[in-house]
Amino acid sequence: MAGEAVRAPGLARRAACAVYETLILAALVLIATFPFLALAGDSTGGLRRHLLQAWVVFVVGAYLAGFWSRGGQTIAMKTWRIRLESADGGPVPLGRAVRRYLLALVGAALLGIGFFWALVDRDGQFMHDRLAGTRLADTRTAAGSPPA
Repeated sequence: MAGEAVRAPGLARRAACAVYETLILAALVLIATFPFLALAGDSTGGLRRHLLQAWVVFVVGAYLAGFWSRGGQTIAMKTWRIRLESADGGPVPLGRAVRRYLLALVGAALLGIGFFWALVDRDGQFMHDRLAGTRLADTRTAAGSPPA
């Protein structure tokens, strides 16, 4: 693994994976919001609104970091044959997965600069992957099949 040339998945595949991931996350957030609203009640304003937003950020982060640190793939990433791994090719520890998630949030909040970074990165990686010490790998090449 270490020293291997790893091919990053193409931007079109990452975009398709992101659309699928968004659908999964929308369902997850919908389900996770029910118990919050049952306990807190109307959360359309004030402190409860901010607590609900924090809850959603936590739930999404727990889902992503949990999958990334246990096999390197979410459901959508398995479908599109994309895996998250440490920069050296090994598994991603939970702390590093959480760091990647938080850095991705910052990159998204800065008008998506962390994602657009992949357009100029020498290996096609996102800025949050560079900063977190992770990388996205095309698992089709790892299995020996030609990349599309």
